[in-house]
Amino acid sequence: MPAASHSSSMGSPAPRAPRGRAAGAPRAAVGAAAALIAAVVVAAAGCGSSSGPAGAGTASSTGSSGHAAPSASRSGSAGATAPSGPPGQAPVPILMYHVIAPPPAGAPFPGLYVTPSEFAEQMRALKSAGWHAVTMDQLHGYWQHGAPLGAGKPIVLTFDNGYRSQYTQALPVLRQLGWVGDENIQLSGLPPSQGGLSPEQVRGLIAAGWELDTQGYSHANLPSLGAEELHYQVAVTRRMLRRRYGVPVNWFCYPSGHYDASVIAAVKAAGFVGSTTVIPGWASPAEDRYRLRRLRVLGGTSPEALLSQIAASRSAAPAPSEYVGA
Repeated sequence: MPAASHSSSMGSPAPRAPRGRAAGAPRAAVGAAAALIAAVVVAAAGCGSSSGPAGAGTASSTGSSGHAAPSASRSGSAGATAPSGPPGQAPVPILMYHVIAPPPAGAPFPGLYVTPSEFAEQMRALKSAGWHAVTMDQLHGYWQHGAPLGAGKPIVLTFDNGYRSQYTQALPVLRQLGWVGDENIQLSGLPPSQGGLSPEQVRGLIAAGWELDTQGYSHANLPSLGAEELHYQVAVTRRMLRRRYGVPVNWFCYPSGHYDASVIAAVKAAGFVGSTTVIPGWASPAEDRYRLRRLRVLGGTSPEALLSQIAASRSAAPAPSEYVGA
């Protein structure tokens, strides 16, 4: 089983992704010096990594529109719930998951794997502590229009890169709780043979109420790209995903967490409502929507430690104006 790829917030320097549309071509991760784009079976550093496994998969860049989602998420704008009061002001934590599976033997970055039992225990602990999962679009509706988020404490659960374990392991747990997740998929994806979601599984997540968002076409290092390629990675990819799956794709997730002024401008120009980073902290309506903070959940995190991590990060510093890695 191929090993996990490297995570930028785990402290090591991040090699840059190859330029161009072929940046997502799969390659085997061979250790800590693995190239930025490593095709892996499970485990990605995703938006929260410095080496997200952006293997070019079986999904065609001109794929069909697919099946339309039957949920309210098909609305063309985020937070489509009718206004019900003044804009909400409360910050909300956004958790970041990658692979829901045990780390394979010899994995150089086992922290990127959360086992199914750990994940289930964490979700039950969140529920017992009064949390309940909402989507990014629902959060935006609350911040913009005061749309209600339901009783209890709202939290967003994001899953990066598009790994099959997010469908086979995370989905059943969340379904039992009546919760939904947010899939930050890359359009190229990983082929199912290398542990990636199939188009049918993506549609299954959408049908279950999950929100589909994106980190672009491949796991490219966006600040290093020229204007044309940046436009392709961001704007063209959004159009293709919307056409393929019939959902809005309103939120962007920075690959490896890397962004600068040009990347933010491209994301805005593409019509995204906002973006998420790898900077730890709670997302707040008082901060720049294109630099929202998230909390990475690492393997081996006990339910008690997760609750403590969430509480401790509420007062973390805002995201910087740019983040291009160590």
